[in-house]
Amino acid sequence: MCQLLAMNCNVPTDIVFSFTGFAMRGGHTDTHHDGWGIAFFEGAGVRHFVDHQAAVASPVAELIKRYPIKSKNVIAHIRKATQGQVALENCHPFVRELWGRYWVFAHNGDLKQFAPVLDGAYRPVGDTDSERAFCYLLQQLRARFGDTRPPLAQLRAALTELVREIATHGTFNMLLSSGTELFAHCSTALYYLVRQYPFDTASLSDEDVSVDFSQVTTPNDRVAIIVTQPLTTNEQWTPFAPGELKLFVDGMPQVGDSIELI
Repeated sequence: MCQLLAMNCNVPTDIVFSFTGFAMRGGHTDTHHDGWGIAFFEGAGVRHFVDHQAAVASPVAELIKRYPIKSKNVIAHIRKATQGQVALENCHPFVRELWGRYWVFAHNGDLKQFAPVLDGAYRPVGDTDSERAFCYLLQQLRARFGDTRPPLAQLRAALTELVREIATHGTFNMLLSSGTELFAHCSTALYYLVRQYPFDTASLSDEDVSVDFSQVTTPNDRVAIIVTQPLTTNEQWTPFAPGELKLFVDGMPQVGDSIELI
């Protein structure tokens, strides 16, 4: 299946280190060679790059590894096709508008007999189960809350119901963000870690690269990394529980209902 990578931070941060290891899984250290993509939030805008080539052979991926775009929320995906042809329109992440914000979504898994009626503004361009699921999520959120974004606790509760519904059709590991928060749902495999002061050196598992984060951060920085399989060999990664939906804000997983966007 595909692999997912996300970053949620309290200050704009580049993802060059994590993406360097992640991209190696797109045809070198793993067999995910059916395309890739990445999206960076910057204010209300999104930088969105996709390519149907394998990440290890893509000139666009090479650009991302060398260009330190800074963002508080990033979602990336490398594809191993289960539904839909290898084509640009089927590369994740996907981007749509809801409540005057861009939303970015990526999915790892395979949904069987998932053919919801999509009768509103959200229609898939490609032919993947993933894009159908994204359109369905946004359609249902608009149907529940209308044209006004609800408080974050209500949004999380609604997404918890919707992702559980979709997951009855198969594997639904997914990432979703509007640029101010990051939702991550696990069906089978997701891990996360939070890097914060005091920072240490991290070493990639897929590439002979290490970074001493104490040299490139401030004591106030905090970064959460979410990934299908751990990216480093010397850090403590926390597994998600199957069926768990986590919400990350400002580089930390949120617990309880007393959460609001800053």
